[in-house]
Amino acid sequence: MLALAARLPAQAPYSSASDFEQHARMLRENALMKVEPQVWVPTTSQRAPLFSRYAWKTNIVTTIFWIGELPTKNNPTPNHASSWDPNWATNYGGFDDPDPSRRNGFLPRAFVPRQNPFYCALPYNDVTHGTTKPESKVIIPWFKREFVQEGHSVCKSHWLAIMHGSRVAYAQWEDCGPFRTDHYQYVFGNAVPLPNLNGGAGLDVSPAVRDYLGMDATRDVCSWRFVELNEVPPGPWKLYGDNNQFATRAYTGSAGANSLFGR
Repeated sequence: MLALAARLPAQAPYSSASDFEQHARMLRENALMKVEPQVWVPTTSQRAPLFSRYAWKTNIVTTIFWIGELPTKNNPTPNHASSWDPNWATNYGGFDDPDPSRRNGFLPRAFVPRQNPFYCALPYNDVTHGTTKPESKVIIPWFKREFVQEGHSVCKSHWLAIMHGSRVAYAQWEDCGPFRTDHYQYVFGNAVPLPNLNGGAGLDVSPAVRDYLGMDATRDVCSWRFVELNEVPPGPWKLYGDNNQFATRAYTGSAGANSLFGR
C-alpha cells in the first residue's frame, strides 16, 4: 500500500470547509467498510455512496481485446459492435490490429483511428433494451451530473486510470465485459470479479493500453480506478478520437486546452 501511495499524485487543497468535511466523512466510512464487509443492495430510495475520489481496484486479471476482433472459444462475442455502438468498428475506422508488427506506435498501421485507441471494457452496462437500469441511478457516482435521457449511457467514454507495475495509462470505457454486463457490485462496489473462462478477468484493455503499459500479449494483472477529466494527465490518450473530450477540445479545464496537450 505504501508503494502504491507513493505513486499517486498529492491531493489538491480543499476549496472549502464543507469539502474537507465530506472527505473526512468518506474516510471514516471507508475505514468502517474495511473492518467488516458490508452487503449493499441498491434501491431507488437509497442515497448513493459519497465519493470524492475513486479507490484503486488492485490485482485484477486483465485481458486484451480489440475493435474488429473475431469470436474465439474464450471470447464468443465478436467486437465489430460494442454494447453501446452497433457500428463500433466502422466508427473507429477499421480493424484495430493487435499484432505489434502491424502497429505504428499506439495506433494501427493501416489507418488513423477516428476514436480514442486507448479504450477498455468493464462488466457492467447501465442501459438495457433502450432504458436506463434502475440501480444505475443509485450506484453510479456521476449519474446525476451526466444523465441526459432515458436509455442514454452515462458510463460510455468515462475515463479510467490503469496501472501495471510502475506505469499508469488512461483509457475510456467503451464496451462491456469481460463476459458479463451486470456486475455492478464489482465495478462500483467492493466485490471481486466473478470466475470466467479467462481466469476471472475483470477488465479488458486495448492494444494501445497494453503497449503503453508493457503488458503481456493477451493477459496480465493490473490495478484500475475511475478518474475525472481533471485527473487525466497529458499523454497519447489525449490525442485522437471524436469521442475524446481532449482531442475535440470539448474540455479545457482551468489551465486551458494547450496545457492539456503538454504545449
